Amino acid sequence: MIVLKSKNEIEIMRQAGQIAAEALEALKGAVRPGITTAELDAIAHSIITKRGAKPSFKGYHGFPGSICSSVNQQVVHGIPSRKVVLKEGDIISLDVGATYKGYVGDCAATFPVGAVSDQAIRLMQTTQEALMAAIAVARRGNYLEDISGAVQDYAESRGYAVVRQYVGHGVGRQMHEEPQIPNYRQGKRGPQLKPGMTLAIEPMVNEGVAETVTLKDKWTVVTEDGKLSAHFEHSIAVTDGEPEILTLL
Repeated sequence: MIVLKSKNEIEIMRQAGQIAAEALEALKGAVRPGITTAELDAIAHSIITKRGAKPSFKGYHGFPGSICSSVNQQVVHGIPSRKVVLKEGDIISLDVGATYKGYVGDCAATFPVGAVSDQAIRLMQTTQEALMAAIAVARRGNYLEDISGAVQDYAESRGYAVVRQYVGHGVGRQMHEEPQIPNYRQGKRGPQLKPGMTLAIEPMVNEGVAETVTLKDKWTVVTEDGKLSAHFEHSIAVTDGEPEILTLL
């Protein structure tokens, strides 16, 4: 069941989203060659907890980190580690969740580590633009399929593949609520969008094939062909007018 949020609930989600966005912005500034993903995790944990929130991912189904940190061919759910040291030319996808007063803010972005290839820059730009194209159609009266189709159309028009095993989702009191939001068309319109819906839209776009594999740690998802992947996400609220991004500073 899709739970519509009241104005008061959306205000709290806005606050949660701001905390998550602040942590992600701090991570952006910290990403550099030589830093470990464990150090990035500690930065996000500190910011989230100092704001009176909890890292949404910590302990979620046993996940050990406060953030997900996915490098290069890693798509999502990378585990922060002192053994993972970023190097020049890498790209890293950082996913942050903050739970504040019982509500979740969830956002993600992919960042360059130092100077990166033109191909990596194009992939990151495309994924971010696919996210914004999807948010633009998250309007009252449209359908879930419009969001999914916007991601697929934009990414594929640029020659990329969208991941199909992992999807966006509703967000609110729980990190994962209904509806699921695929990044590709499924041949059905799905639910109609209504004010009060709060959604985490998150394109995962691959340089090569769409298929993914989960590593032995049972968390880290990588591209099947070892090529790069990028991931961008915002939590949004459907309104009577323009969609509101709840995780935008």
